[in-house]
Amino acid sequence: MTDLKNALEQYLSLRRSLGYHLTTQERRLRNFVEYARVCGEPYITSKLAVEWAGHQCGPASWSSRLSTIRSFARHVAVVEPRTEVPPSGIFPPQRRPRPYIYSDDQISDLLATMLVLHPKSLRGRTLHCFFGLIASSGLRFSEAFLLERDDVDLNAGILTIRQTKFGKSRIVPLHPTTTEVLARYATERDVSPARRAGRLFFTGVYGRALNHWNTCDAFVTWTRKAGLRAPDSRQGPRIHDLRHTFAVRALLNWYEQGEDVARRLPELSTYLGHTHVRDTYWYLSAHPALLNHAKLLLEASWEATA
Repeated sequence: MTDLKNALEQYLSLRRSLGYHLTTQERRLRNFVEYARVCGEPYITSKLAVEWAGHQCGPASWSSRLSTIRSFARHVAVVEPRTEVPPSGIFPPQRRPRPYIYSDDQISDLLATMLVLHPKSLRGRTLHCFFGLIASSGLRFSEAFLLERDDVDLNAGILTIRQTKFGKSRIVPLHPTTTEVLARYATERDVSPARRAGRLFFTGVYGRALNHWNTCDAFVTWTRKAGLRAPDSRQGPRIHDLRHTFAVRALLNWYEQGEDVARRLPELSTYLGHTHVRDTYWYLSAHPALLNHAKLLLEASWEATA
C-alpha cells in the first residue's frame, strides 16, 4: 500500500500549502489507507470507499466520510487511471444536529465535576478552566486545546486565536470573571518548572499537551453522571454544544434587551470566528425561544408597514 500512502502524503502537503488544516480529514484518510491495506486493495474503488464510509460509525457520518474520500480520489486519479472516484448522492446528506442548550445549573455542575474527578491533581483544575473557557467565550474545542501562552493576555483580558478552522485569526475579549479564573489557574500551573516551560496554555501534569481523548472522556463521564447520556452510550450532548449554548444565549439576551439583533449579528459572527454571517443566522432556528422572538419581531414589522 506504499503507493496510496505516498499519494496521501502528497495530497496532505498540497492541501496544507493552500491553507487547509485537514485535522479530521487526515485522521480519516489514514484510517482509510490502512483499511485498504487490510482489505488487500491497491487502488481506490467506489465499493471500497462506500464500505469504509459505513464502517464502525453511525449514519450521520457516512456522507461526510465518503466526501473526504471523494476529494482524495480525485487527486489520486490524476496519476493513477485505475482509481475510481465515488459518485456523490450515495448516502443522504448529513443533517446538522440540533444543538443541546445547557442550563446554568448544568454548566456549573460540569465545572464542579471536573474538580471532583481529580481533587488532588492539576488535571482537575485544568479541565475545570478548559471547559469553563469554552462555555464562557464560545471557543471551538480545537481553539482552546491549541491556545498558547503568548495568545493569552491576562492583563488586557483578551485572547488571540490564530489560524483557526478557516485559516483566520481573531481577537476574543473575555469577561473579567473568566480572566480572573484563568489567572489563578496560570499561577497554579506555573508552580512546576516543567509546566512553566510549556508552550501551551492548558497543559498536562508534566507540561505536555492535554490528551485529546482523555479530555473528551472526562466530559462523557460528566454527561453520564448528570443523566444526559445513557451509561453505555456515546450518543448525547457534545462539548461543541457549549459553544452553541454561548451563541444562543447571546442572541436571547439581545432580544430580551430590545436590541436590533439583525444589526448586531455580524458582531457575534466575528466573535465566533464564522466566515459568513449566514453561519450565525443558523442559530436563530436552533432554539424555540429564538424562533419565537424572530416571529414576534417579524409580525411587528408587518404591522408597522400595514
